[in-house]
Amino acid sequence: MPKLASELSGQVNERLNQVGPSGIREFDLRISSVPDIIKLTLGEPDMNTPEHVKEAAIKSIQANDSHYSAQKGTIELRRAISGYLKKSQNLDYDPETEIIATVGATEAVTATFLSMLNPGDKVIIPTPAFALYFPLVTIAGAELIMVDTSKDGFILTPESLEAVLKKEGPAVKAVLLNYPGNPTGVEYPEETIEALADVIREHHMYVIADEIYCELTYGVDHFSIAKILPERTVLINGLSKSHAMTGWRMGYIAAPAEFTANATKMHAFMVTSPSNPAQAAATEALTNGLDDPVAMRKIYQKRRDFVEAAIKDMGLDMATPSGAFYAFVKIPEAFGTDDVRFAETLAKEAKVGGVPGSAFGAGGEGYIRFSYAASDENLHEAMKRLKNYVASLTTSQVD
Repeated sequence: MPKLASELSGQVNERLNQVGPSGIREFDLRISSVPDIIKLTLGEPDMNTPEHVKEAAIKSIQANDSHYSAQKGTIELRRAISGYLKKSQNLDYDPETEIIATVGATEAVTATFLSMLNPGDKVIIPTPAFALYFPLVTIAGAELIMVDTSKDGFILTPESLEAVLKKEGPAVKAVLLNYPGNPTGVEYPEETIEALADVIREHHMYVIADEIYCELTYGVDHFSIAKILPERTVLINGLSKSHAMTGWRMGYIAAPAEFTANATKMHAFMVTSPSNPAQAAATEALTNGLDDPVAMRKIYQKRRDFVEAAIKDMGLDMATPSGAFYAFVKIPEAFGTDDVRFAETLAKEAKVGGVPGSAFGAGGEGYIRFSYAASDENLHEAMKRLKNYVASLTTSQVD
């Protein structure tokens, strides 16, 4: 086994060295060795990719579709993305110049940050938020401005945005909105989006809209900010959640042509082009599978209702998720705000795994995230174990 030359030790990208690994994945790995644990840690749909979508990928392989596609993705896929955005949100994007097919929404976010940001730029991110965003801003050389939304129902209010913009000044280049949100499942009302759009327009900045969970909403319709600010919005989405395609790694960027021309360069430097079979599957999903998320949505909503009722029956508070598949739960008072200690103790003693809320930024401190993208059997058993554990708690037990 080779050992790095001593004089090369520590010779790494300094910005990368400033950030740690994913707090979600790190904690999941840490508790994975607990015997008989039920992990509700990862945002991983337990359902399968629809059969007709898989068949499209198989046909691509059998047809020897094994050569490089266009760097922005096949034109068939980009047309399918354009058609989907038109049907679902009445958005108009030119498949030739305004859409990039990416290797998952993760690559879409990465390509966006790396092609948009310069040292000295600032990016506003409401917290709690998906932990991926934070290190990517740092790696891009920009400054991360976190805004704690925990006292505002986990929504960035126009007033809060205005206040932070006045404080941080014109160096703010973008605000990132992820809704329905990870880790809270909270969806932004249309009137809030409209009010935020007014502030964003006034301050001459980008909005990066990560709408990966837009197909999984319960009792509300998703309203994209790109409807109001198409000239300022970098829209990010993908197939991972809507069609249970996390492993296929298919996402996309939709934005004005001047932005996508630059983002395409970064995308191409990173990945050259997406996988052809995955693109064929995504094309099928967005062409003939627009109803596929409906059945999944019903299942998730049933699970949401069960988990929410169970959590509240335990006397714990949580944000009511109107989308995605997460329960963001206030930890028991006996633990104060030490969500890491609670999550570790819960895993070891009750054998239930969740992600400490502080992994999602300052706004998540004192909470724990459970994913209900799990089987009914596991959810019922996990809630039973959690209930028994919470009932057994006394202050003396955790001091």
